[in-house]
Amino acid sequence: MAAIAPSSPMAHADEPQRAPAGDPNSGPLLDPVFLHKLEQLELVSRKIFVGRMKGERKSRRRGSSVEFAEHRNYTVGDDLRHIDWNVYGRLDRLFLKLFLEEEDLHVYTMLDTSLSMDFGTPTKLRYGKQVAAALAFIGLVNHDRVLVDTFSARLEQGLHGIRGRSQMWRVVQYLERLQPTGSSDLTAAAREFAIRHSGKGVVVVVSDLLDKRGYQEALRYLLARNMDIYVVHVLCQEEVNPELVGDLRLVDAEDGDFAEITMSAPLLKRYKNTLNAFVGGIKEWCTTRGITYIFTTNQFPFDKLILNYLRERGLLK
Repeated sequence: MAAIAPSSPMAHADEPQRAPAGDPNSGPLLDPVFLHKLEQLELVSRKIFVGRMKGERKSRRRGSSVEFAEHRNYTVGDDLRHIDWNVYGRLDRLFLKLFLEEEDLHVYTMLDTSLSMDFGTPTKLRYGKQVAAALAFIGLVNHDRVLVDTFSARLEQGLHGIRGRSQMWRVVQYLERLQPTGSSDLTAAAREFAIRHSGKGVVVVVSDLLDKRGYQEALRYLLARNMDIYVVHVLCQEEVNPELVGDLRLVDAEDGDFAEITMSAPLLKRYKNTLNAFVGGIKEWCTTRGITYIFTTNQFPFDKLILNYLRERGLLK
């Protein structure tokens, strides 16, 4: 993974080219005005999962919860406790009451904290922290089960199984303390994730995907869990449109590998073509396997990514 690595086929056409005013790597991850907007949103799973605990969401499954759904005819062997005796008194027929079963949605975030994420203004890690914080807040407000994991060379012990808006301070405190470290091994992290987490739901991977081992095997581990998978691919503007001239020594931020080059127009063109092919390949690979791929840069407005783009891609409503 080089200091400048394959990236996206030119960021979104409507993407601004200026960083926000002030120090983009300081201040709160989420400001109060933005938090108020997030309160109106809800995380969506395209699949229906029932957890081990009763949650706040109503699934399409019929169970014995509290919200009435419909009646059906009684058959021998049905639980007599669910017979609607009022209907029996009126119609002299036995009907069972069916209820909507409550659903416990697990919301997982896997945030890349490797050294390559410590690049750009704001850094890719800072941008990723904001994504993780926003998704966690939306989940907590809606009483989902929120889990935040981080990884570099391995999956770290994250913040697991928290519920309720009152726990947001733990998420913010955890994310703000994170520092970039080590090399990236998404495959090892995804393997450990699949072993560690048995709950089904939505998993959002936030990474620059600058891993020399690739991403395919890693994402296959998540696919095996039958989760709704979203990949938020974050690169910085310098990686998308490098402004470099002359003789350069490029050093890998994670393993110290280096390359000496002379930057020229043909080389820059070849780099951008490689970049486009890299991102296009990821998008195609993910799409054909039902994974939602979302490319962004550190210059794309964070609030627009959450409030507009993630809603358009079906993660939020």
